[in-house]
Amino acid sequence: MVKDIEAEVIKENEKAPVVEDSVKKVEEDTEKVEKVKDSASDEAPSDKDKGKKKKVKKLAQKDYEAKVIELADSGLTSEKIGQKLRDSGIHPNDYNGKISKILGEKYVNADLKNVEDKLVRIEKHYETNKQDKRAKREKDRIFSQIRKLKKYFGIEIIKKRNMKKVRK
Repeated sequence: MVKDIEAEVIKENEKAPVVEDSVKKVEEDTEKVEKVKDSASDEAPSDKDKGKKKKVKKLAQKDYEAKVIELADSGLTSEKIGQKLRDSGIHPNDYNGKISKILGEKYVNADLKNVEDKLVRIEKHYETNKQDKRAKREKDRIFSQIRKLKKYFGIEIIKKRNMKKVRK
């Protein structure tokens, strides 16, 4: 009987290191998980930080104007330039001069540009589909809309000449 008890104690002592090892592994794993959580929280913004704006160092006026001209060269209108600048943390109201004034001769009114693009698309469609009478009417309607916009903005109106000769 004593031998049985001794055998049980020996068996328990043999099992104990296995249990201690598994406890140590679990503790190590939890430490690793906590470290990963801490590093992830440093990199990713929390819910509190989402509403806050990024602090961006204010540019000099010359740098701001250069940035505006660079965006205009990429084909953006003044409205899109302002939107892009605000997205990057630069607010146009913090600087002197409107974007359209900075662009000067390069400035193209967005309304006029969009209508001209629409006219180009419809003319292209009409060239391939001569039987489309609705497209012909739409082309004429949009051309008159361009003329009205150019007159309103004070831009020189270039008239398209008909291919037919006028009799005298």
